[in-house]
Amino acid sequence: MKNNFSIFSNFKNDILSGAIVFLIALPLCLGIAQASGAPLFSGIVAGIVGGVVIGSISSSSFSVSGPAAGLVAIVIGAISELGTFEVFLCAVILAGIFQLLLGFVKAGTFANFFPSSVIEGMLAGIGLTIIFKQLPDAVGFTGGRTGLLDAERGINFNLLAGIGNNIHWGAVTITLSCIALLIVWNTKFFKKLQKIPAGLLAVLLGTLLNFWFLHSTGTLHLEKQYLVQLEVPSSFNAFFSQFSWPEFSGFKNPLVWQYGLIIAVVASIETLLCIEATDKMDPQKRNTSGNKELIAQGVGNTLSGLIGGLPITSVIVRSSANINAGARSKLSTIVHGILLLICVAGIPVILNMIPKAALASILIFTGFRLAKPAIFIHMYHVGRTEFIPFVVTAIAVALPFLGLLKGVGLGMLISIFYLLRSNMRIPYYYRRIQSKHEDVTKLELAQEVSFLNKGSIKQTLAQIPSHSSIIIDASKSEYIDYDVLEVIREFYKVHAPDRNIEVSLTGFRNDYRIPQIGNVHFKMTELDQMENVTRKSGKHTKLLRELNNA
Repeated sequence: MKNNFSIFSNFKNDILSGAIVFLIALPLCLGIAQASGAPLFSGIVAGIVGGVVIGSISSSSFSVSGPAAGLVAIVIGAISELGTFEVFLCAVILAGIFQLLLGFVKAGTFANFFPSSVIEGMLAGIGLTIIFKQLPDAVGFTGGRTGLLDAERGINFNLLAGIGNNIHWGAVTITLSCIALLIVWNTKFFKKLQKIPAGLLAVLLGTLLNFWFLHSTGTLHLEKQYLVQLEVPSSFNAFFSQFSWPEFSGFKNPLVWQYGLIIAVVASIETLLCIEATDKMDPQKRNTSGNKELIAQGVGNTLSGLIGGLPITSVIVRSSANINAGARSKLSTIVHGILLLICVAGIPVILNMIPKAALASILIFTGFRLAKPAIFIHMYHVGRTEFIPFVVTAIAVALPFLGLLKGVGLGMLISIFYLLRSNMRIPYYYRRIQSKHEDVTKLELAQEVSFLNKGSIKQTLAQIPSHSSIIIDASKSEYIDYDVLEVIREFYKVHAPDRNIEVSLTGFRNDYRIPQIGNVHFKMTELDQMENVTRKSGKHTKLLRELNNA
């Protein structure tokens, strides 16, 4: 379905949705930069470019791009091996150029080969990850943290150790209050007021509650470490001094090119998977061009590297939050990028008043909507061949030692297994009629007969009784693999004569070079074909009529 309205036609919704996504993206950008061993400001730069530049170019209405935790390990290794962050920026620039090339050669169709069960499993796994990873902030636990980047990685159970003994009841109160607000606000009772994003109300509620705690009990009040923390620049020049610039001599280093290619491949795969998942959540079910998205990502990464930003991908956490916040067009994505720029330049003091618990409540609610029990129940009723890849993908994506790409890869292997098993089971339709005088078997080959069916057909032909008759009908087959044709040809020429089996072959195309018996015409009915095939012997007509009517 095409988007028939301007990006400004739902201005209010998109402005408020962009604000919600901005509040979620801000701490994630900082946490990912910190975990990558890069300047904190580089995460903000990547978020700004992902929102404003990629958001403007992308054909997706809801995808939100920025620094992603899936690239953290690569970034850490690259900076360590290349020596400086400035040299690493050359690899980011090259990654963008490689993505542009991938887009121009139409590599964006890669995501079309992922089955829905795997995509749904990826979403559920990310939902579970979000819920578990936000628990430390939700209960006010600060010990042993590695940053908020874990909201986009697998579940790290080490972060949950000791939470029970380190709970801040002020954070718990804010989290539960905000989650309750989010649940109630999404009921039918508040349907007329739902133009105001519930996430924005949750942020306001959390901030106001913390002010109230300060002036009432005092013990529930959240101190600085439980709030959003941004650096406050003292001047205009101090703000621009935070940008880093690439050391262009790094292009002479072969390792820079190697890391550029690695980042391009991994970032492109993550982006295409996230775009596919985002399209599934789109209320209007629009399809985003993977090729155009790779071009947009390429432009974004090239620019991010030029001005000191981290590598960028499309991020499902922010994209799903964008949809749930009520976004209607890509304007919300652009707004989130503009707000990132404004906040770090002008109003970091105000943002530093927001409790992390309020943001955690938004993400936990988003995670639940991605992994709610109803989805698991639905996939179970669809069937085992869909449910098992779905569950395996969901669990694998959520586990810290696997993560997004490995989890999706494992889900794909399970799906391929079921596909191969299905193909092996339905190569033909088998019918057999016995009478006092004759024993006739009919093998009607399926529409597609691949090499995977070779063993099954070979075994079936070996079990045909001696001194009987068999009709192998390929009139409904569009494709028969060469290996299968060899099995049929060998059976016809060698095994059947040795066992005194009379073989009738019909419906095989001339290019198969199978020796058809009789003058078979494709416009004839199946019964007429059989009668024509067996006209030489004249003794199978009655049995064939019975076989055809069986």
